[in-house]
Amino acid sequence: MAKRRSCGLLLAVSVLLLILQLLPHVAAAAPDEDDAVVETEQFEEEPPKAEELPVTPVKQEEEVEEIVYATPKPPLSSYLSETFDDIVSFGKTWVRSQAKKKEVDAEIAKYDGVWALEEPQVALLKGDRGLVLKSKAKHAAIAASLSRPFKFAAKPFVVQYEVTLQEGQECGGAYIKLLSVVEGKGSELEQFTDRSPYTIMFGPDKCGNDYKLHFIFRHVNPLNGNIEEKHAKRPRDKFEEVFKDKRPHLYTLVLQPDNNYQMSIDHQVINTGHLLEDFSPPVNPEKEISDPEDRKPMEWDEKEKIADPEEKKPEDWDDDAPKKISDEHASIPTGWLEDEPEMIPDPTAVKPDDWDNDMDGEWEAPLINNPDCEGIPGCGPWDRPSIDNPNYRGKWFPKQITNPNYKGQWVPRMMPNPDYFEDLEPFKMTPINGVGFELWSMSSDILFDNILICDSLDDARQFAAETFDLKIAKLEKGKGGMFQNVLEYSNERPWLYAVYVLLAAVPVVVIIMCCCVSSSEKDDDDDSATAAAAARKKTDEPTKDDDPTKDDDPTKDDDPTKDVPTKDDLT
Repeated sequence: MAKRRSCGLLLAVSVLLLILQLLPHVAAAAPDEDDAVVETEQFEEEPPKAEELPVTPVKQEEEVEEIVYATPKPPLSSYLSETFDDIVSFGKTWVRSQAKKKEVDAEIAKYDGVWALEEPQVALLKGDRGLVLKSKAKHAAIAASLSRPFKFAAKPFVVQYEVTLQEGQECGGAYIKLLSVVEGKGSELEQFTDRSPYTIMFGPDKCGNDYKLHFIFRHVNPLNGNIEEKHAKRPRDKFEEVFKDKRPHLYTLVLQPDNNYQMSIDHQVINTGHLLEDFSPPVNPEKEISDPEDRKPMEWDEKEKIADPEEKKPEDWDDDAPKKISDEHASIPTGWLEDEPEMIPDPTAVKPDDWDNDMDGEWEAPLINNPDCEGIPGCGPWDRPSIDNPNYRGKWFPKQITNPNYKGQWVPRMMPNPDYFEDLEPFKMTPINGVGFELWSMSSDILFDNILICDSLDDARQFAAETFDLKIAKLEKGKGGMFQNVLEYSNERPWLYAVYVLLAAVPVVVIIMCCCVSSSEKDDDDDSATAAAAARKKTDEPTKDDDPTKDDDPTKDDDPTKDVPTKDDLT
């Protein structure tokens, strides 16, 4: 009994461990909150100005406890702080592009994408709105000026904004452009196009299976003033889920005056690097280049191996010997009719009545198989079969030896690069005075929110805590938070799944052990009983239930009075 109780206890513990192991997976399958579908108004063919953008009242979900949201105050370090909650301020700040793209067909040249100011399709925070690109497969552009120009000097540069791909993303971008200061010109936001000068482009982009998080900056050549785009290396971590899950995501780029940078999604750093080391093409050109005037000498020998001049072809080597020859020992099969053709004109064919020899040529009956060739080896000319030529050796080549005149692969001499320069402070980029979205996408309802440009990472984090973090907290409420956290924690540390596998194996092992113990105990009891019976048989030892006073003879009656005659029997 003690063993059984121990086995039962072990089994209960094992089942508990199994349940704990399955909880994260159950949480992963938990359904999302019901979407709050919002009716929105779209622009007509001629979209209104920014101050006339349609505004949709916020509908707040009632199933989950309300999280209090208030529009955050712009940080003191900010150059732009846009939550899209203030309709009046938005109308004064943002300007739709009225320009047309150059060098494209007139039908698609106009920036006629539809913008709207509205709440998210899944309303999370009461009073929260965003800028939504409603249309797809259209060029769209909208921009705003900064409160003051940002000059890349001694302070870090931070740009942060939210993107919600409410319909996912098939092909297109959701990146932001930081517009350059152009000397002698104003911002001219109504003329914002793909050709407008920008200093930095940052944000997500996807087409097909190509997922990108752009960070491009335009570097000015200090020698001639030419501008060249520099592209950051790809992130080391995968982030494909942001294009599929239809949730809000926070994108942050931080540039430091020491030329270091980092890119984050939802507070998780996914890419870091240095402006001088991790961009293509590199900021600074090579100090030396190949001399374009240098030419390879005529006597320069680049052949590492040459034919052995001492090697001679054997006299009996025939380069022209065929690989196959006719078999001279073969003979024509018996019954072969060489004089009979395999095909003959059809004797039953008749020339069509409308056949014109002048137009159609001389008429000939169609060919059919010669009936005389049926059942015999063949008809027509007979050719000997081919066999391998025993004298065939192929083309002769001399063996190869090391070339004594080999000098290696020739390379032109190097010379100083006349276009060389060394810019050790690429952080000092062209100042910016505006921000804009210039996009083309095959998905609609892309929502942008909570744009912040500042020079303090702490302020950016605080701004996110008052906006983005509240949305995530709302999304996580009612979703079995602990279990979801366990699942996310495990996904970040895949080695934990090996531990789960071991935990899953524990109940199986314990059950097997319990079954084996029970079986072995029963077998031991049976073996002991069998041995005791054998011993009693040999020694005639009485068993516990035996009566030593009874006769073991089964023929004797157990009742001694049974055979005594009664009085009636005597009479």
